[in-house]
Amino acid sequence: MLLNTATPRVFIAATRQNDGKTTNSLGLLAALQRRFGRVGYIKPVGQRFVEIDAEKIDEDSVLMDRVFRLNCPLVDMSPIAVEPDFTRRYLQSSNLEVLVKRIHKAFDRVAWEKEFVLCEGTGHAGVGSVFDLSNATVARVLSAKVVIVTRGGIGLPIDEVALNRALFEKEGVEVIGVILNKVLPEKLDYISEFAEKGLRRKGLRLLGVVPHLPILSSPTLDLIREELKAQVLNPPGQIHNIVNRVVIGAMGAPQATNHFKPGVLLIVPADRDDIVKAAADYLRKGGHLAGMVLSDDIPPSSGVLKAVSQFPCSVLLSGLDSYTVASRVHDLIVKIRPDDTEKIKLVQDLIAAHVKLDDILDAI
Repeated sequence: MLLNTATPRVFIAATRQNDGKTTNSLGLLAALQRRFGRVGYIKPVGQRFVEIDAEKIDEDSVLMDRVFRLNCPLVDMSPIAVEPDFTRRYLQSSNLEVLVKRIHKAFDRVAWEKEFVLCEGTGHAGVGSVFDLSNATVARVLSAKVVIVTRGGIGLPIDEVALNRALFEKEGVEVIGVILNKVLPEKLDYISEFAEKGLRRKGLRLLGVVPHLPILSSPTLDLIREELKAQVLNPPGQIHNIVNRVVIGAMGAPQATNHFKPGVLLIVPADRDDIVKAAADYLRKGGHLAGMVLSDDIPPSSGVLKAVSQFPCSVLLSGLDSYTVASRVHDLIVKIRPDDTEKIKLVQDLIAAHVKLDDILDAI
C-alpha cells in the first residue's frame, strides 16, 4: 500500500516535552481550518491516552477532535498508543513493518478528502527510538517536513534545535523552521531579533515568537480534582475556574482573609470551621475564589457542609494533607483540555498573531 503523498502536511516536533507543541498545534490547526476548510490531524505515536470505546486514544487527538470536529475516527487520529508494556513487548518480538503500515493506513484515512493534515509528534526528535519509531523516523514515514517548537531564548534553544535537526536530517527529513514558545513579553523584540540571526546562520527560518501567558500554565479546578481524585462537595458550576495562586489556610481566620482574592485556590484542613466561615462571608459579600480544597482526611462537620453547599465556587474534599495537596498542584503538568474554552480561544488568537502560517505553507 502506497502512502498518500498528494495531501499537504506538516509535522510539529519539539526539543523536549512540555515546550508547547500541543499549544502550537491547536493554534495552527485553527488557522489551517480557516484557510482550507477541510483539515485533518494525526498523532501517530501517543504516550498519554484515554480509553474510548475500548480503544486507547491519545489525549491530544481527543482534544483536537472535540475542538475542531474533524470528522475522522479517533482510532485513525491516534494509531499507536504506547501502553506501559508496549516497549517490552516490542523488544521481545519487534515488528516495525506492522507499525509502519498502521501509521500509513491511519494517515490515508485522516487525509481522505482533506486539503491539509497536521501531524503532531511527541517530545524531542529521538523519543520513540527504543521501538524504532522516533519522531524523526515517523516524520520520514509520513513524508512530512518539520517545524520545531522550542522554549524562548537564544543560546540554549538554538543549541537544542541544532541537536534535534541533526537526527531529522539523518532520516532525510527537512526542518523548515522554528517556533520559539513561552517568550517573556518584555523580551519579545530582543529575542525575535537575535534568535532570527542565530537561526539564519544555521539555515533555518524563525517562523514565530509566541509570548508566555501565565494563564496557559495555570491548572483548572477540574484538573486538580482529577489529580487529587477528590470529591466535589457542592454543585460543580465553576469547576473549570483557573487557579492562579494557592493559599494554605494554616493561619488564623482574620489573617487568612487577607489572602482571599480571585484566582486563589484555598487549601484548608476540613476541621477549620473558622476559615470556611470566613470564606463564606467573603463570597457572600461578592468576593471571588477559584475554589477550595478541604484536606487532611477529616470528615467535615455539618456546619462546614452547609456552608460550602452555598459556595458559588466548587469545593473539593481530599484525603491528602494540605502540604501534599499544594505540592501536587504546584507540580501539575498543565495540558489544555476540551472544556478549557477560555484557554483554547486564547491559544488560537495567540498563534494567529505570532506564527507565520504563510511562511510554513510556502516552505511546504
